Amino acid sequence: MSNVIIYSISVIFVYMVFWFLVSIIRKRNDIVDMAWGIGFIYLAVFLNYFSLNFTLQNQIILLLITLWGVRLVVHLLPRQLNSKEDYRYVEWRKKWGKAFYLKSFLIVFMVQGIFMLLISLPIIAASANNQISLVPINAIGIIVWLVGFYFETIGDRQLAKFKRDKSNKDKILSSGLWKYTRHPNYFGEVVMWWGIFLVAFYGTAWSWVSVIGPITITILILYVSGIPLLERHYKDNKEFEKYKEKTNKFIPWFPKKERGEYGKNI
Repeated sequence: MSNVIIYSISVIFVYMVFWFLVSIIRKRNDIVDMAWGIGFIYLAVFLNYFSLNFTLQNQIILLLITLWGVRLVVHLLPRQLNSKEDYRYVEWRKKWGKAFYLKSFLIVFMVQGIFMLLISLPIIAASANNQISLVPINAIGIIVWLVGFYFETIGDRQLAKFKRDKSNKDKILSSGLWKYTRHPNYFGEVVMWWGIFLVAFYGTAWSWVSVIGPITITILILYVSGIPLLERHYKDNKEFEKYKEKTNKFIPWFPKKERGEYGKNI
């Protein structure tokens, strides 16, 4: 297992260095968002061939990761082609000044590489297992992943359609899945990675250690770079504040006015 981890670290490091160089050429650090989705596919493919462990479990994981990664790239590609650099990276560009390239390499690309390694632990653990057939918990994982994929895909699609309508400028989407959670796409992202963990799980010591993966993405989205950054961006938006009062932050549930005194706004 240690050899697989060392190999994974090497693969991710080279991958992130490559995208750092691309970011310099393109003069936009948000290219790392595109690299994020492709990176997990890249690692899963390399692990399959490095371990030569072509079990049904690993092939299903590769399929699910590929579907997730390709969908993310297709979703982000128009933004990369038709808009300026994401506001978060623009702010860092101004803030970091002369130290921009060094901090970009370390904070944007290397830190994301570390997170990619941690989140990939279920994939890494599965590549070292010799499980021939699926067990019930793996099948449950596929179902959980499908639920997450639905929320992320439909949530992003509804938001994109909403933003295409110019009359919705400065307005807040509060219909569809967005009626039940302020972040259906983030909810779906987290659920999918818990699904991957369950698909990769097989009762070995490394299977238990790999729970670090879904825990990491959950913490990142709930408390670090996902929801907090996005909601801070809307902190002075009165319509968002009203939306925030009645709609759960993360876990889908009925709006406050429809649920009475039941359910917390989480």
